[in-house]
Amino acid sequence: MNILITPSRLHGTVRIPASKSMAHRLLICAALAEGTSVISGVDMSRDITATMDVLSAFGASFRQEGSTITVTGVGNARPQAAVADCCESGSTLRFLIPVAAALGIHTTFFGQGRLPQRPITAYLRELTKKGVTFDYHNTMPFTIDGKLRSGVFELEGDVSSQYVTGLLFALPLLDGDSEIRMLSKLESKPYVDLTIACLRHFGIAVQETEQGYAVAGGQQYHACDLTVEGDYSQAAFFCVANALGSDITLTNLNPESVQGDKKIVEIVREMCYNREQGLPAGFTVDAADIPDLVPILAVLATFGTAPSSITGAHRLAIKESDRLASTADLLNRLGGKVTATPDGLEIEPVEQLHGGTVDSCGDHRIAMCAAVAATRCAGEVTILHGECVEKSYPRFYEDYRQLGGIANVIVLES
Repeated sequence: MNILITPSRLHGTVRIPASKSMAHRLLICAALAEGTSVISGVDMSRDITATMDVLSAFGASFRQEGSTITVTGVGNARPQAAVADCCESGSTLRFLIPVAAALGIHTTFFGQGRLPQRPITAYLRELTKKGVTFDYHNTMPFTIDGKLRSGVFELEGDVSSQYVTGLLFALPLLDGDSEIRMLSKLESKPYVDLTIACLRHFGIAVQETEQGYAVAGGQQYHACDLTVEGDYSQAAFFCVANALGSDITLTNLNPESVQGDKKIVEIVREMCYNREQGLPAGFTVDAADIPDLVPILAVLATFGTAPSSITGAHRLAIKESDRLASTADLLNRLGGKVTATPDGLEIEPVEQLHGGTVDSCGDHRIAMCAAVAATRCAGEVTILHGECVEKSYPRFYEDYRQLGGIANVIVLES
């Protein structure tokens, strides 16, 4: 599906969808709890559906009524074997490999898109030391077997915080105590903080140590009822649209949230203040803790008054696309001046983009960035494969139109 966007400023009120990061975590905790939990305010997407489908294969059950999901935990109903289709969700895959191992379920993992190429190296190294076997040949499907044992798990901090989160879900289920030992500084730590906050709601205790995290074994997840808060990573698109001249009121956001992507509010506010004061409106951002913001920050920087630099983003090469290359390509095709580096992006500001045709590369964040950039283009913008927003924000174009945006599905002649 291709989307043609006619430039226009956006105005009105938008309800920000529920945090996908939080929804993943709460649904997993609920599935591991004894009894029934009710998780409210869930906005369904392909990634969330993938997590629910895999948890169902592990023995949990889900009943959905609108945005409310009633979850009955796996209990003793877990199967001996399961097929886990993670679709394109890296979170689903990396969160649930250790869970399957902790539950002792012989599991075959499937994936689509770029997911089969995304690494699971840390698990191959650490879980095999603790009783888990992998039938893995650098792609998917692959199979794991065996029962995970407690102990010390060593992880590099600059690979993916998803490994830490996956272990934090699994280790409380083991008989003995465990330790996650970080061999280097943990990047994307706010995501781990969010995991620990969710675990706490379900009665699971995690102790942060100088070297990483200590997790007592023999803990039990307790069912509870919770509401998912709004997603700052999705709010970022509309925050930047406002900085580019739109007038949007954002609702369903928790100002006290521990989501790391809340940083977007501070970055936008500072850049707008500098512009108003006649100061250089550019920025240097270390994105190690906020990698999902990198593409939309590049859009913001394109309309600054001084060069900007984004660093600490080398891990984006293995997202749904090579997100550094695809972000630079997106903006350059529209008339921007962006250079991808091994660690991030260098952005020279321009007064206006001219429009054109861009390839989303099947990456939801690239597609949404293109729609925001289009609000400041001189000509129309065509987004190829624009349907990829279904992965995280299925109603994005609907919300965009309700705010006055002009976005139409088109068929391109071959």
